[in-house]
Amino acid sequence: MKPEYDAILFDAGGVFLIPDPAVLAPTLSYYGAQTDHSVYVRAHYGAMAAKSRQGSLEDDWSFYNRAYVQLVGVPDHNREAAMFVLSKTRHAHLWRAPLAGSAEALRALNEQGMPIGVVSNASGQIEEILDRSAICQVGLGAHAHVRCIIDSHVVGVTKPDPHIFDFALPFFEGIDKSRIAYVGDSVVMDVGGATAAGLIPILVDPYDDATDLVTCRRIKSLLELV
Repeated sequence: MKPEYDAILFDAGGVFLIPDPAVLAPTLSYYGAQTDHSVYVRAHYGAMAAKSRQGSLEDDWSFYNRAYVQLVGVPDHNREAAMFVLSKTRHAHLWRAPLAGSAEALRALNEQGMPIGVVSNASGQIEEILDRSAICQVGLGAHAHVRCIIDSHVVGVTKPDPHIFDFALPFFEGIDKSRIAYVGDSVVMDVGGATAAGLIPILVDPYDDATDLVTCRRIKSLLELV
């Protein structure tokens, strides 16, 4: 049976990693938020959908922050203060909490011989964090192996600009880009960027937050790709 894709590229945030609940839960509980870490996983995806509904790009996380503090249970009278603190706390190096099943899915794809890589809007840190969080590394090593890890800060192009994928495609020589999937958690940046680049977009949407936003394939877990 022929696979649906000949190669798969992945975003990092919301696909492998989320902002660390071990830091955000005690920080936001000061403003009345819940402390159960599963609530923070759920909040990320609801907040990403809220961000996408506004068409916000990488430089505007205000709609994300508003939805996030609401979803983790911050009461109305504390939300503005909690949003401000979240905007100062959720920095690039806090995107480090591994999502269940992500590393396992990559290892399974390695075993199947599926060519895979990473293309992420980041701040120069994502290759190190993916290694330190035991997700993957470029080439053979202790974790799942990928062909490339493209960091927007390093290459100077940010999704949804489709040209960021030009830095990854040479690592998949001989594979037509129309047969390469791109997996992300943002309708605007990931689905939009992948579509513009001629790739096959797949949205990670575990709580069905984006049913009204996209017509592309949606998955609840990376294990669905195995």
